[in-house]
Amino acid sequence: MHGFLNLDKPTGMTSHDVVASVRRMVGRGIKVGHAGTLDPAATGVLPIALGQATRLIEYLSDARKGYRGLVRLGITTTTDDAEGEIRSQQPVPPLTDAQIEAAVAPLRGAIMQVPPHYSALHHQGRRLYDLARAGEAVTLPPRPVMIHHLAWHRSGEDTLSLEVTCGKGTYIRALARDLGATLGCGAHLANLERTFVGHFTLANALPLSKLRNNPDLLTDALLPPETAIADWTAIIVEDEQAQRITHGMPVTLPPMTGMYLRAHCSDQSLLALLKRQEADHHVWQPIKVFRPGPD
Repeated sequence: MHGFLNLDKPTGMTSHDVVASVRRMVGRGIKVGHAGTLDPAATGVLPIALGQATRLIEYLSDARKGYRGLVRLGITTTTDDAEGEIRSQQPVPPLTDAQIEAAVAPLRGAIMQVPPHYSALHHQGRRLYDLARAGEAVTLPPRPVMIHHLAWHRSGEDTLSLEVTCGKGTYIRALARDLGATLGCGAHLANLERTFVGHFTLANALPLSKLRNNPDLLTDALLPPETAIADWTAIIVEDEQAQRITHGMPVTLPPMTGMYLRAHCSDQSLLALLKRQEADHHVWQPIKVFRPGPD
């Protein structure tokens, strides 16, 4: 069993909880992993990899991700979201659309972002949330992240709705925190839903509860491994080339654009990922080979 499940994660579960739930359905003989951690309070798209598809998770970490979030102004929390304790609370001043847009604008594009103190990142060998829970103060350096798209609209007197498309390593609750700081009233992320990860979209996601109630849906819901790299150029290789690739040997192909290819067998199954050699652009070297088997 190899492929991806596009699951809609419910609130209250960690990404690891979802993996454990799927593992109980498929059995321990099949590898299971997730692509793109979601906080327990967050909902939405969580791609789950099974079998040899777990070897493609790294490529999804670089994929663009989409979110819908609700920012509550006037309240800051220890975790920058609704799960934390209130740190400060103050009235929200009258804000014009121009003032809000002026605060949002610097958060678009390539920005430097300080991660939340309650996060799974490591600092000197320890998780940040462990340090925070122990009361240890840590000065975190900002990290570069990419915000491809950031739109907002008013959704209440003290709330703003955000729509975000971003690159890897972005914390939406840090965007909420920084937006509140710029507006001068503080803020936290009250709600978060992930709308897509690469080619995995919320519109096509299967609610985990539905899969739990009917495990027979799993086979039909399983997407092919190459869904994770659907934007890579695909080629069908002949039997002789397939044999060479299977043994990790380079193959010569017609001129093609890009540095990477996905090679498929004549039956359309994914055989390998290929990388073009620098010295000869006609020669492609296998970097991952997928062989038949239980995992």
